[in-house]
Amino acid sequence: MAKTDAFPEIERELRYFPANTNELQTLSKDKIHQFNDKGFICPLDVYSSSETKTNRETFDKLIKETTSKGGDSYSINGWHRTHSAVYDIVTDTRIINYVQDIIGKNIVCWGTHYFCKMPNDSKRVSWHQDASYWPLTPSKTVTVWLAIDDTDSKNGAMQVVPGSHLHGQIDFEISKKEEENVLNQTALNPLDYGEPPTLLEMHAGQMSLHTDLLLHGSEPNRSHRRRCGFTIRYVPSEVRALNGWNENAIVCRGEDPKGNWKHWPRPKD
Repeated sequence: MAKTDAFPEIERELRYFPANTNELQTLSKDKIHQFNDKGFICPLDVYSSSETKTNRETFDKLIKETTSKGGDSYSINGWHRTHSAVYDIVTDTRIINYVQDIIGKNIVCWGTHYFCKMPNDSKRVSWHQDASYWPLTPSKTVTVWLAIDDTDSKNGAMQVVPGSHLHGQIDFEISKKEEENVLNQTALNPLDYGEPPTLLEMHAGQMSLHTDLLLHGSEPNRSHRRRCGFTIRYVPSEVRALNGWNENAIVCRGEDPKGNWKHWPRPKD
C-alpha cells in the first residue's frame, strides 16, 4: 500500500532548500549549482592514502567490537558519541568546510552510520529518500558518504536519481521481505522523478554529498571485495528534531543559538 508520509502525526516541511553561493570557502559555484540542480556532488577528495588506511583500521576495530556483541556489518550506528576516532572524522575540518558551503556556518551532526556490504552480500538498499525516515523539520540535512573502501559497480556502489530531490516527498511502500532491503521503505516509480540513475563510484578516502530528498539506493555486493561507506548527517542548527532525535548531536562548527540540540563532547575512550 502506497504511503505519502512516515510521520503523519508530525508537521514537517519536506522540500528542497537551495544552497547559495554567497560565501563559498571550498566548493566552486559550479559545484553548488550542480548540488542545487542534481541533488549531489561526487567525488570530493578528503583523505590521503595513509589517513584512509587509518580510517579502514578504525572500522575494522569497530566491526570486530560489534560482531562480538551479536551485531552485523550494518549495526555500527551512532557511535560518534562513544568512540573518539569516529568523532574525529565527523568533526574533520576538511569535511566540515565542504558542508559549510551547502548549509551555512552553524553545523550540527545529528547521526552517523556505517553501511558495510561484505563480499557476496545479497542485501540491497532500495530506492528511498532519507528525509522520509527522519522526524526533522525543515528538511535540510546533507549527508556525507565517505568511502572507507573503493566503491564501484561491481561491489554495490550507491546510485542516485539526479533531480529527484525537487519533487518533495515521493510515495513509498514498506519494503517486501524478498527485496532483502537493509532499510524498510521502497520508493514507488523512482525513475519517473529525474534523470537516469548515476552511479557514485569513489576511491577510498573520497566522499560525496547528497540532499535528504534525493532518491538513492544500491545493489547487492556480488564481488569478492568489501564495500564500506560511512554516512554522516549534518544540518544547520535551526533544524528541529522531534521524538528525541536531538539527543545525539555534535555542534561541529558555529553555534546552536536556539538550543535545538543536545551537544556531546569528544569521547575519552
